Amino acid sequence: MLTALAVSLALTLLLEEGFALAWGLRGRRELGLAALVNCLTNPPAVLAYHTAVRLWGWNPLFTAAALECAVVAAEWRCWRAFSEQVRRPFLFSLTANAFSYGVGRLINQFF
Repeated sequence: MLTALAVSLALTLLLEEGFALAWGLRGRRELGLAALVNCLTNPPAVLAYHTAVRLWGWNPLFTAAALECAVVAAEWRCWRAFSEQVRRPFLFSLTANAFSYGVGRLINQFF
């Protein structure tokens, strides 16, 4: 389980930092915020997913959808409160998470 948490966080940080750069974010403050936001949301979401699906037998699709909605909402609030460069924090949060989730799903299909 720790390996899954570590790999998921590392991949999310790599993808979403790259996404933030492509979005045009610059500077230690903004890129640090991107890392912090993901460190705050990714481990609880991954742990909740594995607990709900593997231990409790919940539907993986609905569980992932509900958790991703919660993550987008939490990250949106962080971006809105602390970012000086992101002008549309909800759109940024939604697209960054859709990008990293989609790439993660593609990677999981090959491994």
